[in-house]
Amino acid sequence: MKSVVNIDDLRKVAKKRLPKICYDYIEGGADDELGLITNEQAFRQMRIVPRYLVDVSLRDQSTTLFDRTYSSPIGIAPTGLADLFRRSADLMLAQAARDANVPFIMSGASSSSIEDLGKLSPDHGWYQLYSANDPSISEDMIKRASDAGLETLVFTVDVPGNSNRERNIRNGWQRPTWKSKFEALRHPAWMMEWLQYGTPYFGNWTRYAGPNASAKAVADLLASQFSAPMTWKHVERYRELWKGNLVLKGIMHPDDAVRAHSLGVDGVMVSNHGARQLDNAPSPLEVLPTICQAVGDRMTVMLDGGIRRGLHALIALCMGAKFVFQGRPTLYGVTAGGVAGAAKALAIFRREIDIGMAQIGANKISDLGPQFLMSSNEQQLYRTGR
Repeated sequence: MKSVVNIDDLRKVAKKRLPKICYDYIEGGADDELGLITNEQAFRQMRIVPRYLVDVSLRDQSTTLFDRTYSSPIGIAPTGLADLFRRSADLMLAQAARDANVPFIMSGASSSSIEDLGKLSPDHGWYQLYSANDPSISEDMIKRASDAGLETLVFTVDVPGNSNRERNIRNGWQRPTWKSKFEALRHPAWMMEWLQYGTPYFGNWTRYAGPNASAKAVADLLASQFSAPMTWKHVERYRELWKGNLVLKGIMHPDDAVRAHSLGVDGVMVSNHGARQLDNAPSPLEVLPTICQAVGDRMTVMLDGGIRRGLHALIALCMGAKFVFQGRPTLYGVTAGGVAGAAKALAIFRREIDIGMAQIGANKISDLGPQFLMSSNEQQLYRTGR
């Protein structure tokens, strides 16, 4: 960790620790993986225009979200199967988020349970709900999240079916190839952990698979439940059941955001699932302005996707997002160094956001706006500031 300077350094350390089949699962996207390039390229096409002769000696990046004040405007997005990369990674991520005073979203495909999160970090923990084919499972998970003391439920809507992730197919993700198995032997630290603990369970699904169910049986149950069609009726039902903050994750069209607001949803997370579902889709950053224009004054708009630098977070905030989330960077961190690695990733973002605020002349997150931005394509300011 001492040699790590930026998020890409953490990625390299994580890559060394993991077998190729696991690393490719983290890094991979759908089809030709153009979406991965699009997500990051969208930030590269924006220019940040500084305002000098501003006293920035009292910078403060604290941000209020759903009536709770966090120390920084960047949280941890849900990342499934984290325990496969380092055992207990879900709770390590939750601990790092709690210690940094930022939100952590537990994946619906986590190995630790909702109850584990409630015991460790109810004030900072959110839960990601995947709609199950059996409605009683989804409804029970909502009840469990409430009973655990969690305040925010994130309903992910951008997985209407399995996507085409060709890296996983080539590596034999469902049934690893001999090549993948032999390659894993080159990563002894990961291999020893896997031999000691075995394949991780999907912790939130074990109770629905029957007593003494194996990890494979639980995984098969989860796979069978992912075939459920999702409609706006699900949103209505979950809004009825959930009394806390309800967020829809995966919204990419302003009309969908408007409809979500009409059903009483509290927030939307503009996201394309890390470019893992639909290739050739626009990046979340590209559609963010139209969604903010449609509902920005009436509900909380957040963004997830492509953020690798503190400056990326600032760009999204200048374009109207109230908060941003990232998934792969803290997953690199926890894979590379456990709690310390995840904390390192968050500290890197916090440091870069602070430096960026000083450089552009912003003391508070509320100072940010389109007056600081210029598109490299348009070569003009988004809006003239004072």
